[in-house]
Amino acid sequence: NSQKEESRILGTLNRLYERNLRGLLESGRKRMKLYGLVILLLLGSFLLIILKVVTVKMLPFDNKSELQVIIDMPEGVTLEETAALSREIGEYLKTVPEVINYQLYIGTAAPFNFNGLVRHYFLREGSNVSDIQVNFVPKGERSAQSHDIAKRIRPGIKEIGDKYNARIKVVEIPPGPPVLSTLVAEIYGPDLNRQVEVAKEVMKIFESTDGVVDVDWYVEDDQKKIVLDVDKEKAAYSGISTDSVSRTLQMILAGMTVGLVHMEKEKEAVELFLRAPIPERAGIDSLKEVTIMSSNGNSVNLSELVKVRETTEDKTIHGKNLKRVVYVIGDVAGKEESPVYAILKMKEKIKELKLPQGYKLRQYFKDQPKLEDEYSMKWDGEWHITYEVFRDLGIAFAGVLVLIYVMVVGWFRSFIIPLVIMAPIPLSLIGILPGHASTGAFFTATSMIGFIAGAGIVVRNSIILVDFMELKLSEGKPLKEAIVEAGVIRFRPMLLTASAVVVGSSVILFDPIFQGMAISLMAGEVAATLLSRTMVPVLYYEYKKRTRTQNS
Repeated sequence: NSQKEESRILGTLNRLYERNLRGLLESGRKRMKLYGLVILLLLGSFLLIILKVVTVKMLPFDNKSELQVIIDMPEGVTLEETAALSREIGEYLKTVPEVINYQLYIGTAAPFNFNGLVRHYFLREGSNVSDIQVNFVPKGERSAQSHDIAKRIRPGIKEIGDKYNARIKVVEIPPGPPVLSTLVAEIYGPDLNRQVEVAKEVMKIFESTDGVVDVDWYVEDDQKKIVLDVDKEKAAYSGISTDSVSRTLQMILAGMTVGLVHMEKEKEAVELFLRAPIPERAGIDSLKEVTIMSSNGNSVNLSELVKVRETTEDKTIHGKNLKRVVYVIGDVAGKEESPVYAILKMKEKIKELKLPQGYKLRQYFKDQPKLEDEYSMKWDGEWHITYEVFRDLGIAFAGVLVLIYVMVVGWFRSFIIPLVIMAPIPLSLIGILPGHASTGAFFTATSMIGFIAGAGIVVRNSIILVDFMELKLSEGKPLKEAIVEAGVIRFRPMLLTASAVVVGSSVILFDPIFQGMAISLMAGEVAATLLSRTMVPVLYYEYKKRTRTQNS
């Protein structure tokens, strides 16, 4: 009974298809309407990207069981202040239901992980830095994705950090690519101080742009530095060498090994490390009271031997490709969680920045600035990898199309029929882009790979149709009858192929990384199968009709 019911339904569909296809073959006006409808569907699909209903991103956010909270206090704060902020954030994290535990690393970096490697977090140390490693309950025991949890806790953590004037980043473990940050602006120029000024203005634009979060830059705050210049004339008069003053200060501030101690319970000698107590090295006034023994046995206060002056600590100078650079970094969160759209929002504002007379800030999106005689900004981070990946995939796709065309030309010995066969390839986008829109998924690199992979399956279905038409024509069948019969008889293997692709791809549909590939294969194959069953016969008819007219 089930077989009879299946045959009845398939027979009804085939009769409906045959009637519509004959109408298209008989009427040129109907064929033009079909072409117009397909073009409108394609334009409507591309409109989804233009209207940002479907957003483009390198890779979607993965669902991990951990994240990091990176804390940067102003330079010069004490370790105790950094610890106080870290503990307050820890208390807040206790209120998050998905958090099972966390570890505080104050003044040092957390254990080495992927972020530590690509974002250089493993190099962080000092009294003003802290790293909180947060662990979630297993993925199977929570409904929220790790990215949603990060978005939820970011405002609360930022509110705590603002009280301490700290810059805090909620950093997820990225699925890729290995970049310094999602958004990276590299500022180049002939003068470092001007570069820093430009970077500060760029950072303000980052902070004022919707969807841009965790903004920071690789420039330290001004730190007061006290320099003690030895008065060599006074030191010599007192019988004290400059080296003696330096070694005394080193011992007080940093400490030094002054000898070895032999202890009963130790097999080897133990170093004797000498350093002044904290109160005696807490400030310049304490240091001035230090006395140094002269060569003639007199004690001389340090204040009589040195001149004290205040200056600013030198800042770290970063370089890339032998050029001096200042980094401004940020992340994206909100409705449009792709760096492409954040860059589009900011590029005009950055273009309007006022620079010193005679200079203009030039923005580079692909290439690296070659010279430093002008102020320039290179967009880097995930955007650069996204551009390179989609460019390379586009080149690979073009190569695939050329190879397919060459092979089909060799088989059918025609330069036009391969174009008819390959026409349904772009039609798969009519399914792919609305498929991404309906599921709320990003169009990612894996989506593009799925589109490329699906092209081969689409071409295979077209070859099935055209080969059958050619066979029937060689048997003496009329053109229209051969085309209609091919569309009816070859639909079953086309349907089976599409069904196999849909079932096989459903396995990875719910994987955060490969969801885009699954949607491209499933939705693209369904759309291409349904449309190619009509478009390929109609285009083949147009070609054969024109060829016969020219021959006659």
